[in-house]
Amino acid sequence: MKHVPQRTCVGCRTVMAKRQLVRVVRTANGVLVDPTGKLAGRGAYLHDRRSCWESGLGGSLARALKTELSAADRERLEAFMNTLPQTEPGE
Repeated sequence: MKHVPQRTCVGCRTVMAKRQLVRVVRTANGVLVDPTGKLAGRGAYLHDRRSCWESGLGGSLARALKTELSAADRERLEAFMNTLPQTEPGE
């Protein structure tokens, strides 16, 4: 049986498979969404649900990345958040 890496969503604290979560990474250019999951830098994970992103942007994401979110970072992350569904599939 193959090992499946597990990560915790910083928005809702649910542990899931790494591939089911969206990685956000702190780089020298600021905080970015990492769709490949391979960018260098400190990373944190969130579900692809708006509720988790709202919770994460409330402070837990910045804490997990050990940085302050700049206005440009927050704007970039909110733009990505606005493309996400309001609720979970099946709700």
